[in-house]
Amino acid sequence: MKVLALIGSPRRRGNTDLLVDAALGEAAKHGHEGEKLYLYDYEIKPCVDCRACKQGEKVCVLKDDMPDIYRKIDAADALIIGTPIYWYGPTAKMKLLIDRLRPYVANRRIEGKKAYLIAPSEEGPSACGPLVESLKMSFKYLGLQYAGEALVTANEKGEVAKKPEEMENARRLLINL
Repeated sequence: MKVLALIGSPRRRGNTDLLVDAALGEAAKHGHEGEKLYLYDYEIKPCVDCRACKQGEKVCVLKDDMPDIYRKIDAADALIIGTPIYWYGPTAKMKLLIDRLRPYVANRRIEGKKAYLIAPSEEGPSACGPLVESLKMSFKYLGLQYAGEALVTANEKGEVAKKPEEMENARRLLINL
């Protein structure tokens, strides 16, 4: 299986990145292929509710880097949404991506795929409720199967590497892949 990790953190080698690496590393041990996309490397414009994605070929018509991301999402069997918690939700870049998943509501090309969440938060798992519920609802709308989460306590860049129990949470995430 191919797993695509969409990283919504602006920090490379930060907590989100390290946790995703742990999950993908364990998946690789079981023969699965993994790829990471750093959303901050892509131009993602905000959805303008033009609704062009609901007609014709059912694709987004905005001119940015999303066609590259859509191709990778289409080719994946499972997705990891990796985002630190910002104000009890995803980062702005991740929110832009989520909004731009709208064509999949009409074209159903990702229906049935598994989706996982990795979310470090300074306040820990108890602060992740709003994000989890929002994503569960969004995934259901898209036809994705919410398959698990690693909600981790971490804030300072890379501190999760010194927390073996938190790293293990991420490693175990894809066990039912």
